[in-house]
Amino acid sequence: MNSTQAPLASSLQDSTLREKFEHLTQIFAEMERVLVAYSGGIDSTLVAKLAWDQLGEGALAVTAVSPSLLPEDLEEAIAQAQIIGIRHEIVETHELEDPSYAANPINRCYFCKRELHDTLRPLAQSWGYDYVVDGLNADDLSDYRPGVQAALERGVRSPLAEVGLSKVEVRQLSRHLGLPWWDKPAQPCLSSRFPYGEEITAEKLRRVGAAERYLRRLGWRQVRVRSEKDTARIELPPQQIRDFILKTDLEALVKAFQAAGYLYVSLDLEGYQSGKLNRVLN
Repeated sequence: MNSTQAPLASSLQDSTLREKFEHLTQIFAEMERVLVAYSGGIDSTLVAKLAWDQLGEGALAVTAVSPSLLPEDLEEAIAQAQIIGIRHEIVETHELEDPSYAANPINRCYFCKRELHDTLRPLAQSWGYDYVVDGLNADDLSDYRPGVQAALERGVRSPLAEVGLSKVEVRQLSRHLGLPWWDKPAQPCLSSRFPYGEEITAEKLRRVGAAERYLRRLGWRQVRVRSEKDTARIELPPQQIRDFILKTDLEALVKAFQAAGYLYVSLDLEGYQSGKLNRVLN
């Protein structure tokens, strides 16, 4: 552990979290040179921060860009990497060109991660990085994540999961390290907005992205637009639904969604729940 991380570790009140932090720094020190699969989400950004603090120029963050990533999310990823100080590169991936991905089967994420890591692994080798790491955390292992298998098959390591760091602990450690985005809402790729079996196209991704962008600009942070054929279904945390109805110009919202390409707009009265579309798997 370097000299700046030692006092940070000792100042952690939670002994379990302190042990996990120390274990993480040891993992990065042993790897020496790592390429971080960096989406700009809170998990991969914590990995990028830890890698940079431990390895400096031996750490590289790479963000994959495709139609399933909102331009605003890319801008945030760039800004966060600059704050951390880590070198940051951007590459394109082409998962939509894979019929197995575009058909949107229940294991769609496998084909997404296959494309991602088949892109990153050769880059890591040509640039002299021995390891590729991602932001998978321990909680992800209890969810349906077919992409995990694709990463494992390609030798990707997941330091957060290796030490058993949960999502709550990711936020705690990020806050302790002074990362201003420690409470940033989860923001999975736009392809996760579609029910399994509905074909994913660049136009559909553009449409759902425009709808979510509209809601974000109204100030709603934790929000999803689930897209099913010509219908957009808005999901918000249950405690925010009443305020949303009372404070939002619903007529203007419907017009904006229809201008984006939807015919119908609805509000999910159950509220936002991560992984809701996976219910059909049960």
